[in-house]
Amino acid sequence: MTTSRDRTSANSQCGDESTHPRRHPPSRSTDVRWRDLPNRDQLFVLALCRLSEPLSNVCLLPYIFYLVRSVLPPANENAPSVSDPDVEAARVSTYSGLLVAAFPLAQFFVSLPWGWLSDRHGRRVSILAGLALSVLANVGFGLSRSLGALLFWRVLAGLGNGNVGIMRTVTAEIVRERRFQTKAFLLLPLVFNSGMVLSLALGGWLAEPVTNLPWLFGPSGVFNVGGNPEGVRWAVSYPYALPALMNAMALAFTLFFAMLGLRETLPGKETAEDWGLRIGRSLSARFQAYLYPRSGGGYTTVESHDSELLIEGGDQEEKGPAADVGPPMKAVPKPFKQIWTREVLASLVSFGLLPLHNSAFMHIFPVYLSSPPANNTEATIFAFTGGLGLRSASIGIWLSSFGVCGILLQLFIYPRIQARIGTRGVFRVALFLFPVTYAVAPYLSLVVGDSVARYILLGLVVCAQIMARTMAIPSTVILLTESAPDKSVLGTIHGAGNMLASFARAVGPALGGWVFALGVEEGVVGLVWWLYLVIVAASALTWSLYIDRG
Repeated sequence: MTTSRDRTSANSQCGDESTHPRRHPPSRSTDVRWRDLPNRDQLFVLALCRLSEPLSNVCLLPYIFYLVRSVLPPANENAPSVSDPDVEAARVSTYSGLLVAAFPLAQFFVSLPWGWLSDRHGRRVSILAGLALSVLANVGFGLSRSLGALLFWRVLAGLGNGNVGIMRTVTAEIVRERRFQTKAFLLLPLVFNSGMVLSLALGGWLAEPVTNLPWLFGPSGVFNVGGNPEGVRWAVSYPYALPALMNAMALAFTLFFAMLGLRETLPGKETAEDWGLRIGRSLSARFQAYLYPRSGGGYTTVESHDSELLIEGGDQEEKGPAADVGPPMKAVPKPFKQIWTREVLASLVSFGLLPLHNSAFMHIFPVYLSSPPANNTEATIFAFTGGLGLRSASIGIWLSSFGVCGILLQLFIYPRIQARIGTRGVFRVALFLFPVTYAVAPYLSLVVGDSVARYILLGLVVCAQIMARTMAIPSTVILLTESAPDKSVLGTIHGAGNMLASFARAVGPALGGWVFALGVEEGVVGLVWWLYLVIVAASALTWSLYIDRG
């Protein structure tokens, strides 16, 4: 049973807004600048590590329709008697939903074990192991030419990215002051959106490089040194390999950087070092000596305590006068049953409902954009079908605008709104935007041709969804963090949250893809939007009203 003392301790350590706002009003986070954040070197390394999930997970979205279509066997002769484009779109939607769902399903099974291991053996080793698996999975995915192989490597990538909750825990452990936490908790979603911008844009352009980048990979391309009349031979044989291989290279660099610079933050093991950290500190010292050489006047440079703190990831403001007295005390984890308080469970449900519809949207939307347009001259208000017929490069640009809008919102809008109406207030505003956006989106099919009106409406749908998502995701993380009964169990709680969210991200695309296919076959492309996305989003909004009771 959680005591009053436990709640007070948790609220003082784990959130930007107390569960009792009358006693702890929201802090003025807008007065804190990004450069004021403590442990900026560690936050930078952690931000690089956070790129693993968007690079491994969302890069395929711009070209998933064409990738799945290329590996599927011919349609069954007994397929439904509808037009060929509708049959193709329905099949691709179903199988692409399974491919998208494989990644978070693997995350679901390993998120809680990752959190449990990190609470006992350290955050650093868990993050490094996940990065290594991600590198391997991206290479394998890029070189796969069957649906079974694609599914296998997606599962492996999901296993490697089940440690997202650990990164959130590390953020809470290296930024302990409440006045810094709103900015700090925005960092990981900010990096995620930045990764989405790069991943989605590059995924769209690098897929089918012979077609999209003919001056490099085409018959007369720079890289076609063999003179193959079809273009660079490997690019012809593996048209969707380049995005995944570029991801693998970027993640290999991140893994190397993290091995040298990411320090342990598990309470009681903060001073632990291994060969990677020792090499990193040696290289850092050599680099500083090169930049700031000793003067020739015979004076000896006095070692700066501040520099030592910077190298070791410490923060003078965080360390009290007794920080160096005696060895660090190892935190004793709370019994497992005492972790799951009413506050934690309420926040976990809300944490899981958000990706249940958001992940489905992230899968359905590119498939919808790729689907061939239809003749809707006899359409009614609900009975119409067809997509927009966009190519992978165009889809990559549109989807990458998700990240651009999100970055701007996170930098300039979210902190001010959060400081004014609090975390729960921002969360509910975001949850209201979701069902409105989903209800309007399918009507893009009724806007004829490549008109300006179609692209204005498309831009409004994209911006509204990312605005809601950008405000909702950091809010759920903060609410889950501040619900923790004790800081020592943050890894387990965030692991459970990531596990639940991963399950939702697996169910969402799979179920959404099936409903989308059903709607296309029945001539109602909006079925998945109205019957699934709107209902789940409205349920999340209703549930958010119960968080105050937790």
